[in-house]
Amino acid sequence: MSLTHDVAVPPSAGRRFRAYTAKHLDELTARAGLAPDERLAVRAVASVLPFRVNAYVIDELIDWDSAPDDPIYRLTFPQPDMLPHEDVARIADLLRGDAPRKEVDRVANEIRARLNPHPAGQMLLNIPKLGAEEPMSGVQHKYHETVLFFPKQGQTCHAYCTYCFRWAQFVGEPDLKMATDDIDRLVAYLHRHPEVTSVLLTGGDPMIMGEGVISRYIEPLLAVPTLESIRIGTKSLAYWPQRFLTDPDADDTLRLFERVVDAGKNLAFMAHFSHPNEMAPALVQEAVRRIRDTGAVIRTQAPLIRTINDDSAIWADMWRTHVRHGMVPYYMFVERDTGPQDYFAVPLAQAYPIFRDAYAEVSGLARTVRGPSMSATPGKVCVDGVAEIAGEKVFVLHFIQARDPELVGRPFFAKYDEKAVWLSDLEPALGATRFPFQEGPAGAGATAARE
Repeated sequence: MSLTHDVAVPPSAGRRFRAYTAKHLDELTARAGLAPDERLAVRAVASVLPFRVNAYVIDELIDWDSAPDDPIYRLTFPQPDMLPHEDVARIADLLRGDAPRKEVDRVANEIRARLNPHPAGQMLLNIPKLGAEEPMSGVQHKYHETVLFFPKQGQTCHAYCTYCFRWAQFVGEPDLKMATDDIDRLVAYLHRHPEVTSVLLTGGDPMIMGEGVISRYIEPLLAVPTLESIRIGTKSLAYWPQRFLTDPDADDTLRLFERVVDAGKNLAFMAHFSHPNEMAPALVQEAVRRIRDTGAVIRTQAPLIRTINDDSAIWADMWRTHVRHGMVPYYMFVERDTGPQDYFAVPLAQAYPIFRDAYAEVSGLARTVRGPSMSATPGKVCVDGVAEIAGEKVFVLHFIQARDPELVGRPFFAKYDEKAVWLSDLEPALGATRFPFQEGPAGAGATAARE
């Protein structure tokens, strides 16, 4: 990588990071043209679900002339109807009456508890501590060959997505957070479990950490001979590309990426892009180039989100743009069964044709993408299509990944349901009484990780 190459970005790109939080919401939503009652409702939603943006998102990504309908605005700003009306009204009444913060938090926590803060049995995936019985929070042996690691200092983001299924990480409730700084125990675990070939650093966003911190987590992994890949799940390219351009440790971070590649590991930069507009700024394109120059592979993924990207033309445009800049389209996800799912979810019967039509519009280089995929309790379930078999209309599905490796790649069928948005909404088809993942010793909720 040529770190001496001039970074072709405007001088304004070098400004320091500035975050905007809930205390700025009234001012910002007024800029979007919202009336006072609408702004109060937005503040009420933000009392339950997290809100955070930054100056780059505000100044470079959002088209304020189109707000509140602009897709990036909707991607980052709470909407008044994201939660049930009665819940929003209850919080709004407290805010209108200047209720004590403790009372607002108490009611907000009641509402959060009903939003399934840890979908797919996330807390049950924590692996046991070595030599002890209690779980090690912040490390999940999710699949046979894959471990997820939640670094303690990476449990926030440059900005929050309104649809984020990890919203519980950001609301300040310790009981809802998954995190650890014990990299030594993870390394010891990996030595004991050579079947694990891939570690995913996730959160939050690991790239919120400075190079001096993130290297303390990554460097020890380079000495694990059975580890083939290190993945970093991040939205930083979309929300703060300066992280790889003009931040004080940008060059040091890229040198760290080089060391991973030089150690013989695949560095998979798992970039979240939810809309083509996030790729428009020259800053992003230059950051992509610099990351790719280290030898890292950038793979792109996003959920299908109602009112933001539920259009096949948007996805085809996005995938073509990613390929043009040397990135690899990876996943279209279905919105997960947590938080404001009722607001953002697209029914599977609509999700599949959106994926299919977009897939049909791109070249083979973009057809590396899989979807629409549900990251459900037993694994990643892909909707392959709709068919009629023996006179019955069915969804055709298969496991891309599974807690029970025997399920991977096995097709199965569910009754067609035009309203179903998640695996739990589906019923077995063709006379079956149970799905394959509900059979055998693993069952629907079993984990693949066992000490």
